[in-house]
Amino acid sequence: MAKIITVSREFASGGREVGKRLADELGFEYYDREILEQVAKESSLDESYVENMLSGNFAISLPVTFGRTFIYNDVIQQNMTALLVAEQKIIRSLAESGKDMVIVGRSADVILEDYKPLNLFVYASMESKLRRCRWRAPVNEQYNDKELARKIKQVDAGRKRQRKIITDRTWGAKENYHLCINTTDMNIKSFVPSLAKFVRSYFED
Repeated sequence: MAKIITVSREFASGGREVGKRLADELGFEYYDREILEQVAKESSLDESYVENMLSGNFAISLPVTFGRTFIYNDVIQQNMTALLVAEQKIIRSLAESGKDMVIVGRSADVILEDYKPLNLFVYASMESKLRRCRWRAPVNEQYNDKELARKIKQVDAGRKRQRKIITDRTWGAKENYHLCINTTDMNIKSFVPSLAKFVRSYFED
């Protein structure tokens, strides 16, 4: 059976970097936005639309009348369900390839439960996440700390909502993961070799 690592993460905690560096260290395949791109391709929908739907952060612009609101929300729910089904199908097909891999996000820990993955959760303090957001932000982006913190909380709230659709296991609850990693004030590059050593030992056992 393939060795599969799933990385769930708080927004701006560095979870994507942990996943990519870990995959490179282990020589594993790495999947993140590639899954989103494939869902968009197969559904013939705009990638940004698919991303918003699957993130759980789709902003609903409510029509004035109750009847139209009901219909509009029903269509959105149908679209989201269809996209989630497509996403799960793609994730399972990756696992069935037999390749060792790291998958970031997408509730892959739940979707691939039968494949016995090693499930990681990456988190950090709000101060650390604010610093990471500033470091990664485009030059012309100007958010204050309050605005950035609100954005971070909104993204994570969306991830919680999306996860509730497919499982009753709480997103971020430590009992749902094999290892929780606090990246606050940590140099991710420096600890990845030690993390890879842990991973090798885990799968050997």
